Amino acid sequence: MSKSGVTPWWKALRIRPEILNASGSIADVQMSLYHAVYGTGEQRPQYADAAYYGEITHPTGTLTDLLAQIAIRLGGGSDYTKSPYALLRLDQGMGGGKSHACIGAYHLASDPVQLAKTDIGRSIFQQAENILGRALPKNLNNPHVVVLPCDNMTPGVTTEEHDGPAATNLYERFLWRLFQGDFSRYDAYRKHFSNLAKISEAIQSLGRPVLIIVDEIMNYFGNGLDGVGNETLRPQDQAFMRALLDAVTKTPHTAMLAVMIASDKDSLSLEPAGTRRRADLERLLDRNGKRVGVHENEDFAAILRRRIFTKAPKSEVMDATVRGYKEAMENGPWKTKVFDQLHAPWTANFADEVARTYPFHPQLMHMAEHEWANRAGFQKVRSTIRVFAATVYALQQRGKMGKWAPHLIGLGDLPLSNAQVREAIIGSGLITDTKTQNNYRSLAQNDIVGVNDTSGTARLMDTARAADSKALWHHSNPRAAERAATAVFLTSIVSGRSQGRRGATDAEVKAATAVADPAYMYADADAIISELTDPETGLVSIEVTPGKKGQPIRYFLSTEQTLLMLQRAMRDTITDAERDAAIADFAERLTDTGPFDRKQFVRASKDGQSPLEVLAGAGIDDARVSRLVVLDPVQFTLRNGADRETREAIQAAVGLGADRLPTRWASSVVFVVANTQQRHAARRVATHYLAAERVLGVQETQDDADIRAKATAEHNEAKRSLEDHIKRAFQHVLFLAQPDEDAPRVVDEVTFGDKTETALFGTTVWKALVEKERAFDQGTFTAKTLLHNLRESDYGRPLDELRDSFWNTPRLPLLHGGQDDLRQALFDAVRLGLLRIVNSEDEEVAVTGVSEINLSSQRLRLGKPLPAIDEDAPSDDDNTSPGPESSPGGENTTEQNQETSDTEEPDAPEEKQLAFSVIQSMLNNTGNADALSQLFRELYQLVDNDDVSFLQGNIQIVVKAHAADALAERVRELGSSVQVRDL
Repeated sequence: MSKSGVTPWWKALRIRPEILNASGSIADVQMSLYHAVYGTGEQRPQYADAAYYGEITHPTGTLTDLLAQIAIRLGGGSDYTKSPYALLRLDQGMGGGKSHACIGAYHLASDPVQLAKTDIGRSIFQQAENILGRALPKNLNNPHVVVLPCDNMTPGVTTEEHDGPAATNLYERFLWRLFQGDFSRYDAYRKHFSNLAKISEAIQSLGRPVLIIVDEIMNYFGNGLDGVGNETLRPQDQAFMRALLDAVTKTPHTAMLAVMIASDKDSLSLEPAGTRRRADLERLLDRNGKRVGVHENEDFAAILRRRIFTKAPKSEVMDATVRGYKEAMENGPWKTKVFDQLHAPWTANFADEVARTYPFHPQLMHMAEHEWANRAGFQKVRSTIRVFAATVYALQQRGKMGKWAPHLIGLGDLPLSNAQVREAIIGSGLITDTKTQNNYRSLAQNDIVGVNDTSGTARLMDTARAADSKALWHHSNPRAAERAATAVFLTSIVSGRSQGRRGATDAEVKAATAVADPAYMYADADAIISELTDPETGLVSIEVTPGKKGQPIRYFLSTEQTLLMLQRAMRDTITDAERDAAIADFAERLTDTGPFDRKQFVRASKDGQSPLEVLAGAGIDDARVSRLVVLDPVQFTLRNGADRETREAIQAAVGLGADRLPTRWASSVVFVVANTQQRHAARRVATHYLAAERVLGVQETQDDADIRAKATAEHNEAKRSLEDHIKRAFQHVLFLAQPDEDAPRVVDEVTFGDKTETALFGTTVWKALVEKERAFDQGTFTAKTLLHNLRESDYGRPLDELRDSFWNTPRLPLLHGGQDDLRQALFDAVRLGLLRIVNSEDEEVAVTGVSEINLSSQRLRLGKPLPAIDEDAPSDDDNTSPGPESSPGGENTTEQNQETSDTEEPDAPEEKQLAFSVIQSMLNNTGNADALSQLFRELYQLVDNDDVSFLQGNIQIVVKAHAADALAERVRELGSSVQVRDL
């Protein structure tokens, strides 16, 4: 029992084992007379057994009457003529039950006793008794059956097992089957292929009733008879069939059942000769026989129930189901605005209709019987059985797993997420051409429900509603949007409904969502329709026709896809993970190294690791390499108050904070991080890009040159837009800094505000670092610059330590050219006498070229230049100094010596380096203010006189608020960055 107290159909009915074993598929729904008669082993179907055939066959009026007429003709004795037609013709189109009727006739003649024990057999014998006024013999006087399955016979090519060793034409094959291998009798009649009397004589010679079944005549007499190339065979076969059609009508206790699809229903394309043969046979069949049907459309429900289920439902189950639905149908807006507006007979006789159609809703069965069955391409019984069998199996599985399934399977309950159901509908013949089939297949998966039952616009609406849990009825109707959309789908694939209108009326769609729960009200159904038709978030393919002049609103799913429709459909298939992965891929590809030695993209964790854990395992601490490290915006962003974990992870990665990571080369790593708000914009564009990419791959785009051209242009534009948004998103650059040797190490930051700048470009980042004095621009690291950046402690250090300091000491800016810049600066300094390269004994090492400076050496060290030596000064060993008279030439050389001393004295240095710090409080201290003013005036004078060749400094100054902006502007005019914050 369900929560409503009603036993659900999937518990009240048993699906046939063969359907369960095939997971909802009916392998033998397309019955074969040939396999029923001649099949062996695996080729022998279950319905080859008369008992099983009777079990799955509902005794419809037309089928019962057809077989009763044959039974009278065979077993009626002298009253056989009470069945006026010996020749009966089935001319229905494909899937109309012709093979089923032929197999029934075969079982009736070959095993009448066994068939009589089944419902269909009892109905046949009862009908015959009603006509004759007496009972037929149970064995029908032991008739013989001759079967010519023309759909499995090739003209001129015989099978000895069935046709004997010598048969060539159709008449000889008929005789061999008639005489069951009696060669002497066969040989006596084989020459009389066109003799009506001899054919009749041959039939009567058996001394027992004969049933002749000729299946699919035109499969033999159509193009196949022309293709054999035997000019003798063609006229013989045609003459035999003409004679046979005449003979059976004149032969007592003989019946013939012929299958030949009417020309207006047959899709077989014939050559002119085949067309003439068809017309000739049509004329003879109409003259000698009677066209008979097998099923009426109203038989569908009973046929389906018999074919799919093993027994009929109990009346109390159906009565309880009806009561639940009628409560809504007979009251309030559901009655006046929905069911009264349908104007369908099943609404007035709902209880009787449910009893007839259970477990299918009368609304669904009404459409199958009165609309599907009238479609030219629809294969009636066969197609309906396939669709409904797959449906009940899929819904039963849901019910058995505790998931929701409807108490009556209605117009909106065919699960399009199930491949068998979807393909059974699409391949049923309701949709005629392949392109439209592909369009509706795509539409079903994208607009309604995906193959995984978790995607599709309508399905996502339902799952979102269930997560919200505000709807009181969502447990009893959890697929309301999907059901409404499916109802529109099923009515849309039937072109030209009543009065040529398309799609479903508003009342039809709402009726398809109804359930036996008063909590689900008319207003809820109205809200569902509003969601589905919303132009922004609803079904992309839905067309709404407003009601005019008393006509109802109609909804139609159009397959005339516009590019916008396809894109919207594809957007619904993009997952968050796919979107974020695309952003990461683009960011990694767009990152340009620039002056940095290496770029690295750190992917977000897929295993729930924290940002700190991700950076700890990323391997970013590389020796003597400047690194531009781009962090995946899925897990790392800044701003919007949600960046604490990102900042803490970066701090730890450069060796700061309580959770600091072991690192040696933190000074040479620069982190690039996306802005949180800009990430949101990039995500939106990424979804659009992925949708545009998927649109290019769908069949609808490939088949339409115009859509394909537009889709390609849209894809290219979406790609460009995504690249721009990703570049814009990466605004932030973070790095380790130490402005002063005595100051603590901190994580400094640069943010690009200009839309044209991006932190993904290494060159742009490098220039920002130059402005922050954390990097040297190209060509600016000279010998003098090197000296400015050296400390007293650097002298005497091995060259490898000096080299490493430019990558692990945050006070030293990064080198644009890396080790090459350092090597060149050292060489130039040595050449200019500003430095020496010495060994461990402080002995100078000669350097004649840049390549001779081995930066990896621990033996070579950095030495200060030696002081200049006066070669004319007296040495310590001299005891006397020459007087004026002792100068060469005896001249007074005092003045000369003075001039010599002036000219030979070593050159004074052209420049001197000053390094100082200024930390002063200016509050109430006029002395300090005057001294500081004087200092800056002196500095201004030096700059103004071009006496300054290099200036490096970091000034922090607290000024009055009104003066801050002007001072900041002056700094920016120098091309330097400035940070201003309120105190």
